[in-house]
Parts: sequence; structure tokens; C-alpha cells
Amino acid sequence: METLTHAPVLARFGYAVSDPTRARILLALSEAPGYPSDLADSLSVSRQSMSNHLTCLRGCGLVVAVPDGRRMRYELADARLGHAITDLLGVVLAVDPTCCAPSGGEPALTSPLETVASRWGNG
Repeated sequence: METLTHAPVLARFGYAVSDPTRARILLALSEAPGYPSDLADSLSVSRQSMSNHLTCLRGCGLVVAVPDGRRMRYELADARLGHAITDLLGVVLAVDPTCCAPSGGEPALTSPLETVASRWGNG
């Protein structure tokens, strides 16, 4: 039964995105590749935390490290992951558009990526 054989793959993806910081890293990498120090700074997390999260995402097969001179650049393991993340966010927001609605006088967000990234804050 194909559904059962794919369950571990889906569970691995679920584990990867279950942490808000890892989800934010995937969102950032779906926009453009990045270096760990730059990602840590832009997401307001320590470099050690970033390293741990990137190791997890690499272990889940979602990101790859690409040597770039003396540095390592991280990117999604497959460009289709970026499209899949955007599609998944679109479906989640279509099913429950209020899950990430702005509160107070906040301006409306323009994309699913902005919406979810904003909801998860700088954790």
C-alpha cells in the first residue's frame, strides 16, 4: 500500500517544520540560498542554534550545504520544495484564512510566506 510507505517521509517533513525556527529557515531558503551566519542574523537566533537547525534540516533531506570558497551556503535540496511550501501555505490559508490574520492595526500581509513568517515571529 503506497500510502503506508510514504508515511515516514511525510512524518519526517512534519518533524522538520514542527519547530518555528526551522520553518522560518525553510521559508527564508525558499526565497534564496543563504549562509548560516546571515540566516542567524536575519532570523535573530544564535549561530549555534542556526547550526543545530540546519543540521536537522539536512538530516531530513530538505536542505543541502554547498561549498562556496571557505564558507558553506545552504539551499533547498530541490527547487520543487520551495513551490511545495508555497502551495502548502496557500492551502492551509485557504482552509483557515483566520489562522494568521493580522491583529490590531497591522497591515495586511501580501503573501503566504509573509503571513506565516510573521505569525512565527523571531523565535
